[in-house]
Amino acid sequence: MIDPIRHRQIEEANQVALCVRILNNARNELYLNMRYLDLSLASLGFEAAPGSGALGTDGFVIYYDPDYLCALYGQGRVMVNRAYLHMVLHCLFSHMDTRGRRAAEYWNLACDIAAESVIDGLYLRCVHRQPPLYRLDWYGRLRKHIRVLNAEGVYKTLQEMNLNQKQYERLAAEFYVDDHHLWELPQDSPHTEMVRQNQWSDNREKMQTEMETLGNEQDENDNSLLEQVQVENRERYDYQQFLRKFSVLKEEMQVDADSFDYIFYSYGLSLYGNMPLIEPLESKEISRIEEFVVVVDTSMSCSGELVRRFLEETYAVLCEKGSYFRHTNIHIIQCDEEVREDRRITSREEMEAYMKDFTLIGNGGTDFRPAFEHVAQMLGRREFHHLKGLLYFTDGMGIYPLKRPPYDTAFVFVKDQYTDISVPAWAIKLILEPEQIMERQADEH
Repeated sequence: MIDPIRHRQIEEANQVALCVRILNNARNELYLNMRYLDLSLASLGFEAAPGSGALGTDGFVIYYDPDYLCALYGQGRVMVNRAYLHMVLHCLFSHMDTRGRRAAEYWNLACDIAAESVIDGLYLRCVHRQPPLYRLDWYGRLRKHIRVLNAEGVYKTLQEMNLNQKQYERLAAEFYVDDHHLWELPQDSPHTEMVRQNQWSDNREKMQTEMETLGNEQDENDNSLLEQVQVENRERYDYQQFLRKFSVLKEEMQVDADSFDYIFYSYGLSLYGNMPLIEPLESKEISRIEEFVVVVDTSMSCSGELVRRFLEETYAVLCEKGSYFRHTNIHIIQCDEEVREDRRITSREEMEAYMKDFTLIGNGGTDFRPAFEHVAQMLGRREFHHLKGLLYFTDGMGIYPLKRPPYDTAFVFVKDQYTDISVPAWAIKLILEPEQIMERQADEH
């Protein structure tokens, strides 16, 4: 007589073994067609999750319901290949770790659209299926607003479209592939978000290098994938850390508990033999922001709201304790095709008054040269003594100076308005995330 419990256990074990073969075959087929994914494909293990009714990954393991996976394979191995690649793309594009304060349901949808748009653009037999017209229509709508369908851009566009509930539900059903609940790691997990981010950042950088090395040998179909990888690999800066590039060393009158007067120290040893005299220094050499220039592009192509956010972020950094000297020489210049205003800030109180009454002046064309000429004239009049640099907030569409100025220059972009065009080789290119600024403001309120 056959033991029914034993029989069920054998069936379950056989089903799990079959699922592992299905996933291994999917990984192998993807690797043979996209060799630059070798490290990423091998970074995910497999684990059965009976009763979950879905596929999903936490960035370390693919969890699968055996019944669900077998049913998906019954629709064709292409569907399994697409699901596997879909989850790998979530990991590569850091979808699990970059939601921030965005609405979870719309972020999940944006991530699915971003991943599926890449897969639908890969005309490879192992993953190709004819996209429904509904899906193609939405790709077209989104590309009217953003060139690269990355998750951040798709999310922002969907928010601006003000979808009704029915539209959202249909879109979510169209692009659903995997369960995103696993993205948030439990507290008792042996893995951490930092380990996950570092692992997939390393995978992504190596993947970009390999894709760019292939050059002309690379299939044109991979271009959208490479674009998204390049966008994600674009260096992100901490703005507070960046402002420290413009700091200078200077002595201020304050007790330096970390230093002492060597004359008293030596005198004590000579007088008492083994008893030095310790006297803290009354001045301390510190590195802070003393002089720099902020120029905001007030042309019609620059959003007034983004300009205000940028200045508020700059103001917030400057007002943090220890960021700048008691007396500063900071100039905030508004400029389109000519300098419209130059406000000198010498104290925190003046900065607060300026931000309170701030008004955008301009809305003409964009020419960066007048601001640099204006600063050159101030240098000629010796209005600066230790000018370390200039920040120019802009969308990048303008005429740049031909020669490098005698100070560091950074053109600052907000990612949504960023256009990678003819930035001079002598300039620093800084990219800020709109959500980074918004999160800071939300924390302060």
